[in-house]
Amino acid sequence: MKDIEKIYSEYYDTVFQYVLSLCGNESWADEITQESFFKALKSIGKFRGECRLSTWLCQIARNTFYTAQKRRKRHTDYPLELIPAAETSMEQKLIDKETAFQIHLLLHALDEPYREVFWMRTFGDLTFKDISILFGKTESWARVTYHRAKMKIKEGIR
Repeated sequence: MKDIEKIYSEYYDTVFQYVLSLCGNESWADEITQESFFKALKSIGKFRGECRLSTWLCQIARNTFYTAQKRRKRHTDYPLELIPAAETSMEQKLIDKETAFQIHLLLHALDEPYREVFWMRTFGDLTFKDISILFGKTESWARVTYHRAKMKIKEGIR
């Protein structure tokens, strides 16, 4: 039981931040994180050690999130703190707000896996290696997918 408590206390923040990057809602992220640890506890015997424990936990959290999202049949709202708020004129603040909204629309319109890889890398602070493990792809695939997502967003802003 001590091992479970240690795993929970050591990895909770990592899993929570990852789920938060997926859903953008703290209370929902907490709910998904709790459910993910419960599932991990039930299947800890299946962990083969082929990846880091944190990656395995994030895979469970990812699957739990998508299952919950399907159940809820709701549209997630992602945070848009991509552009720092400038303390300048009211006109500049309006322009920044419009640009942030435009970026939000572009991110939301990205196809999978571009959207998810972009969020994992940008907001989830996951390495390309971790992303590649989650998708069962190569590290190069994760890098290329992230780069293409960035390029699609940049093209849309112009």
